[in-house]
Amino acid sequence: MPDADGLKEAKKYFSDIPQKTEGFFLKGSNSLDWGMKNRLARIFNPKSGRTVMLAIDHGYFQGPTTGLERIDLNILPLVPHADTLMLTRGILRSIVPPSTTQSIVLRVSGGTSILKELSNEEIAVDIEDSMRLNVCAMAVQVFIGGEYEKESIINMTRMVDQGTRYGIPTLAVTAVGKDMARDARYFRLATRICAELGANYIKTYYIEGGFETVTSSCPVPIVMAGGKKISEKDALHMAYNAVNQGAAGVDMGRNIFQSEDPVAMIQAVKAVVHDNENPEMAYDLYNSLKNQ
Repeated sequence: MPDADGLKEAKKYFSDIPQKTEGFFLKGSNSLDWGMKNRLARIFNPKSGRTVMLAIDHGYFQGPTTGLERIDLNILPLVPHADTLMLTRGILRSIVPPSTTQSIVLRVSGGTSILKELSNEEIAVDIEDSMRLNVCAMAVQVFIGGEYEKESIINMTRMVDQGTRYGIPTLAVTAVGKDMARDARYFRLATRICAELGANYIKTYYIEGGFETVTSSCPVPIVMAGGKKISEKDALHMAYNAVNQGAAGVDMGRNIFQSEDPVAMIQAVKAVVHDNENPEMAYDLYNSLKNQ
C-alpha cells in the first residue's frame, strides 16, 4: 500500500473548465452503452464516420464460390486494407490469424442453401460464441417480403435483445428475392422495419433513383451492399454515389475478391469511402496499383 503521508495534495481541478461529454459520431447511436459504441467505433472509422467492410461470408449458403475457393490465398492479402471482415465462425477459426486487428462482423443466421428457400433461416450461432470470438457485430439476414419474412424478423429481434444484453451490435442484412422490385420504396420499407425493431446498422443495396430517401428515412447507419460483380469502374462509381447519398460506407465482396486485382481494388474503394476520392481518380489509382 502507498504511504498516505507521502501523497501530494491534488491541485489541478480545473474548476473553470466544464467537463465535455462528446456525442457519438454515428447516426442514431448516441444512447447506446459504452461497449456497443466501442465496437461500432472499430467497425466505422471515427475520422470519416465510414467503413470498408469486406464480405466473405458467401460460403454459408453458396459453398466455395469464385474467389473464395482458398480464403488463405485469396482473401488474407486483402485484410490489411479493410476496416472490417464479415465472415462465418468456421472461416474465422480455421483460417484468419488471431493476430488480426481488423474488427469482425460475424454471420449468425443460416440454415438453408441455394438449393432451398433461402428465407427459411434461423439463428445459427449462440451469443456466447460471438462473445468468445470477440466480434464487433452480428449479422442477421432479413427477408422483407420473403416467404419466411416474419421468422427472419424475429431472428433479428432476438439477436438485438441478446446483443444489447452483452454489448454486441446487430447488423440487419436486407435480402431481396428474385421477384421483388429493387426500388426506393422497397428499401425504405425494409431498412425502416429493421431500424424500428432495433438493428444498430443496416446493409442494403444501392439503387440509382431515390437512394438518398432510403438513407435519410433510416435512423441508423446504412452500409451499401456490393451485390453482383460489375466492372471495377462501375463499382467505384456505385460506392461513390452511395456514400455521397448518405451511406456510411460499403460492404463489398464479389466486386473486390472477383476483381482482376483484388488488392488494388480494395485500396481504390478505400480511397473513395474514406478520402472522398472521385471515381475517376480512384479508377486511375486502381490501374496504377494493378500495373505495379
